Amino acid sequence: DAIEQRGLQGDRYSIAKGFWQATDACQVTLISEDDLAKANKDQSVEQQRQLAAGSHRRNLVVAGIKTKDLRGKTFRIGTALFRYHKPRPPCGYLEKIEGKGLSRALGRHSGVCLYVVTNGTIAVGDLLEMVEPENG
Repeated sequence: DAIEQRGLQGDRYSIAKGFWQATDACQVTLISEDDLAKANKDQSVEQQRQLAAGSHRRNLVVAGIKTKDLRGKTFRIGTALFRYHKPRPPCGYLEKIEGKGLSRALGRHSGVCLYVVTNGTIAVGDLLEMVEPENG
């Protein structure tokens, strides 16, 4: 469940327990399969396995769109409405908990932060659908 202006139910940032809560929290993080393919390029098999298993620590993984194409957009996944907020660069904390080299592997392809605009439920396989802005 996505909770308006909070994030995903039970997520560390939604319950104010995330490592960057005080300085640079995101309501929801998203990475695309395109980002992961770029991150996997020239990486060891072990790092590729780690990224495939979720070591990138992003909440959502989507296919069929590049995260740069979400900039400035509002979109629906399931019944929840999201809005692009900003890029989500990797950090040193990722290295500390997931292993050396993952921040470098992700580089500029580490996903984005989103706002939850309206409550809703999301599930594996839901489509990401762009929403036209009101009054425009």
